[in-house]
Amino acid sequence: MTPEATPLSLSPELLAAVRTVAGTEQLLVAMDFDGTMAPLVDHAADSRALPRSAAAFAALADLPRTTTALISGRALDSLRAVAFPPEKTLLIGSHGAEVWMGPGSAELELDGAQRELLADVGRVLGEIVDAAPGTLLEDKPAGVVLHTRLAADDVAEDAVAAARALLQDRPGVFLKAGNRVLETSVVHASKGEGISFLRQATGATALVFAGDDTTDEDALGRLLPGDLGVKVGLDFTQAQFRVEATAHVAELLEALLRERKLAVGV
Repeated sequence: MTPEATPLSLSPELLAAVRTVAGTEQLLVAMDFDGTMAPLVDHAADSRALPRSAAAFAALADLPRTTTALISGRALDSLRAVAFPPEKTLLIGSHGAEVWMGPGSAELELDGAQRELLADVGRVLGEIVDAAPGTLLEDKPAGVVLHTRLAADDVAEDAVAAARALLQDRPGVFLKAGNRVLETSVVHASKGEGISFLRQATGATALVFAGDDTTDEDALGRLLPGDLGVKVGLDFTQAQFRVEATAHVAELLEALLRERKLAVGV
């Protein structure tokens, strides 16, 4: 049995919504990566999309009047290293601070004050990590991420609380809580702004977005009537629909691929 013939566990209501959105004139398929197309892992460099999700996403990228995009908290270099995005897929990284719309896209550049502030944030978080076993830092072009997935729960809570106490009132520093991470940035950006930018830039008449984390709610909150939003997991969400795990995202993308092929006559 081929993957496209595998029986679906998606609800009839979600399948009906997939069929409707697939019939739009210009479709944008925008996906979060970690926890959505790829299962969450302890080490960020080990993350990979499920093969079925990757295959369906790549096939969607090749369809007429269909644009694919990845919207991630990862820096663009990190996203490319683990996601292996199709050549025509647009990329939003660092929660919207980095944008790649194709060859020639400008790279993110910080001014002198932002670079100095970013270095100071790194020093503050570095001192916290030195005192909190199991925590670690990840540098991004516009921020530093405090990772606590490998730390004991009490250590993780103390580390995040300390970082918030030292940074949340500092002008020019923006904090975002995620799944066992605290994101800091010296550029104000969000996945919501990213999704709105992509809608305008691609001329999308409807879009599909799926995500699992708190930061994905920014994007889900920007969806319009006629769009399709899907939450992965059991946390609170604004999305119309929910699936339990990344395996169901593969089913979602395969269902969307089938319906979009019919809609565009492929």
